[in-house]
Amino acid sequence: MPEPMPISRLSRLILLPLLIALAGCVTTPVPQTPSAPASSPELTARAEKAVDRLVAVAQRMEPQIEAECRARTTGRNCDYRLVVDDRLDEPPNAFQTTDRAGRPVIGVTLALVGEVRNADELAFVIGHEAAHHIADHIASRQRDAVIGAVFLGRAAQAQGADAHTIQQARRLGAELGSRIYSKDYELEADRLGTIITWDAGYDPLKGAAFFMRLPDPGDRVLGTHPPNALRIDVVRDTVAELHRAASAGNRAAR
Repeated sequence: MPEPMPISRLSRLILLPLLIALAGCVTTPVPQTPSAPASSPELTARAEKAVDRLVAVAQRMEPQIEAECRARTTGRNCDYRLVVDDRLDEPPNAFQTTDRAGRPVIGVTLALVGEVRNADELAFVIGHEAAHHIADHIASRQRDAVIGAVFLGRAAQAQGADAHTIQQARRLGAELGSRIYSKDYELEADRLGTIITWDAGYDPLKGAAFFMRLPDPGDRVLGTHPPNALRIDVVRDTVAELHRAASAGNRAAR
């Protein structure tokens, strides 16, 4: 995978022609608005707006994200890096990871930059991904995978399985283990992402509307994501708590 592009004013010169090109060559599972001809002034204006929105939201969200991270964690790297995966063949997506130095990275694909309809949606997506690092979900999933691998591996060994079968059991256990709490982690990130988005001055309810345009994963056993309706409910409940806390002049919702 090529190195993602840091989000900055300089990235506008590169992202703008890529977004224009993207309109004519990428098919995504997210319902899209009718597209104009690839060379039309309308499409160019839309691409310019999308890039400007990305830069503005990133510059506004990053300090809020880092402040929330420092307030909620001890000893964790809160120096976030926001990047764009500018490959044209990647679908609308956002991700959170860490680089080799342990610095948290939030990435959005070029298709997602063009797909979000307003700054609130983009801010919410970024806030959600930032929350995964604050809540240490990568480490939690890794721990869950190890527990699952050990459990099924020992179970297979106790049944007298050969080395190959035991190894397969460990792999299956790791996969199952990593999924056991995955939906809980997503809902936790939705709640904290709502708070971050709110504190940055965006509307989390408008932002979460992006979920409703995604394919609904439903309530599958061992699914990685919860149903869209449940995620919206979490956002709505958190916003209601934030309104009540604001009225009372405290931070009770946090």
